[in-house]
Amino acid sequence: MNTSFMKGFYKMTKEELALEVIDRLKKEYPLADCTLDYDEAWKLLVSVRLAAQCTDARVNVVVQDLYARYPDVAALAAATPEEIEAIVKPCGLGKSKARDISACMKILHEKYHDNVPCDFDALLALPGVGRKSANLIMGDVFGKPAIVTDTHCIRLTNRIGLVDGIKDPKKVEMALWKIIPPEEGNDFCHRLVNHGREVCTARTRPYCDRCCLADICAKRSRLKQRLSAGYAGFKAPYKKEAFSPGYFLENASFYGYSPTLLLNANIKIFSNPTLTAIMTIVHANRS
Repeated sequence: MNTSFMKGFYKMTKEELALEVIDRLKKEYPLADCTLDYDEAWKLLVSVRLAAQCTDARVNVVVQDLYARYPDVAALAAATPEEIEAIVKPCGLGKSKARDISACMKILHEKYHDNVPCDFDALLALPGVGRKSANLIMGDVFGKPAIVTDTHCIRLTNRIGLVDGIKDPKKVEMALWKIIPPEEGNDFCHRLVNHGREVCTARTRPYCDRCCLADICAKRSRLKQRLSAGYAGFKAPYKKEAFSPGYFLENASFYGYSPTLLLNANIKIFSNPTLTAIMTIVHANRS
């Protein structure tokens, strides 16, 4: 049985794990760019508001019509929320997004002379701008240290083990500031988005067999550790919903084991009470 995950993961501090994850993701995704299209700071501010509960790809299409009609801050500030909503409606939540964009552009026009402020607190004071959006602007536009805790960041940092069971965006951000070098934060978060979309997916089973973090991922390590305890003779109460040996064999590679090895060990492993423990553990840890 391969136990390299134990030797690698459990000896690492969170700071060491963070540096290792950063290094591997850099190699896997050399380019760490924002997936929202923009060529001016105010456009990123608009796009990130539209991206709430909407895909970046759709936002990139919708804003083309918006910017064609309102090519600068002054023009968009002069538009009514209803006029803006008519264009951005395909992004969902059209009324609230249009209202925020209208109010935000008016402030940029009247208070900041059509510029986006480079102060974090000033960004937070703008309508529709939260910590995630403010960090994105600070990092991508002004090149300042930033940690963007979007859904990919929150989900993956919990799975990997950089944070422990934290779902609140601000709390995740504060926890990551303690272990992520400031100069790495912004690009690291962009790479988490890439990894979350391509490998560590949310709507389908993650592709752990081709994940560059598989041997140091806390989610896989916890599962493997418990499975290892099962092989050592751990006894668990029988559960009717436990999966069959066939299920475990068919999905063995997902859990980091060789189906051939398990088949060859069938008599030793699956013909004793350990079977119940293994199946129960697999069931409890399906993700």
